[in-house]
Amino acid sequence: MATAGKVIKCRAAVAWEAGKPLVVQEVEVAPPQAMEVRLKILYTSLCHTDVYFWEAKGQTPVFPRILGHEAAGIVESVGEGVTELAPGDHVLPVFTGECKECAHCKSEESNMCELLRINPDRKVMIADGQARFSVNGQPIYHFLGTSTFSEYTVVHAGCVAKINPEAPLDKVCVLSCGFCTGFGATVNVAKPKKGSTVAIFGLGAVGLSAAEGARVAGASRIIGVDLNSNRFETAKKFGCTEFVNPLEHTKPVQEVLAEMTNGGVDRAVECTGNINAMIQALESVHDGWGVAVLVGVPHKDAEFKTHPIHFLNEKTLKGTFYGHYKPRTDLPVVVEQYLKGELELEKFITHSVSFSEINKAFDLMLAGQGLRCIIRMDE
Repeated sequence: MATAGKVIKCRAAVAWEAGKPLVVQEVEVAPPQAMEVRLKILYTSLCHTDVYFWEAKGQTPVFPRILGHEAAGIVESVGEGVTELAPGDHVLPVFTGECKECAHCKSEESNMCELLRINPDRKVMIADGQARFSVNGQPIYHFLGTSTFSEYTVVHAGCVAKINPEAPLDKVCVLSCGFCTGFGATVNVAKPKKGSTVAIFGLGAVGLSAAEGARVAGASRIIGVDLNSNRFETAKKFGCTEFVNPLEHTKPVQEVLAEMTNGGVDRAVECTGNINAMIQALESVHDGWGVAVLVGVPHKDAEFKTHPIHFLNEKTLKGTFYGHYKPRTDLPVVVEQYLKGELELEKFITHSVSFSEINKAFDLMLAGQGLRCIIRMDE
């Protein structure tokens, strides 16, 4: 390929400072080093995590930086030692990886790769501690190892899932983060039995993906719990059958759910990151067999406080990371599920903008409108 081994000049949306609109400008993207690939990003979407790090209220600010981590594209070139990917492959870059060699990757029980697990603080590539992006010689930092708000990006080969080229990239791009996180939390971790009752705490994109997981698993009742009643109508499309707004009840929500379900729900999936919702999720499951799964990321100082009797009464509390999916092994399988019609992704995609209008996607998310906004990189 003519560009292989050379610096590529392309457009990227650069975050120069916290909370300021991204600047779509020309950047230079260096060729991939050992165990890296350079990708041409065709579609990317905005996730709440991008907005969180762009606002930089809760962590060490890192600027200038190219955000973005939910995307789909095509391999442009590969670095030394990369054997499982080749130019032209259709791929999903993922914010966490699978080296296939560490104890976690070799274990069937873990997806938390020692080398490539998510690291929000890392702003450079592992190989040499350098950034692959620059503007006039100034380094532009990476984000979650993906930095997909650029027409070309460089990613560690272990963070790239090769998928069926038949899959529409403008749909399956949402699998690389939000959808798998929620859907997998239900189907891979909570594992509701057919006909069971599932409560979903938080009905944003991840919570609705968890509800979709409960629908696919054959749950008979899916109870959505959210402080915003405006979300209930949308949630019906994702399988939710009933709704509880805790603000409309004088009793704690775990008591409300226990009354609705004759002692508690069979499974609860918490997708808010609010510590109170996490505690409520555990306390709302049925004794003897109930399982609560935590997905949301809490405030760093938050502490989980509950009475141990819940555990002695055979309730189970679990946490999960990225829906318990190993990115390179499992994502191609999820893509096949979509192609067979077992999953519905279209209903998650509520908006679409051209790359030059990327700041509109931020405006929509800040206004709480829609679920996923697809950014078309070639426009």
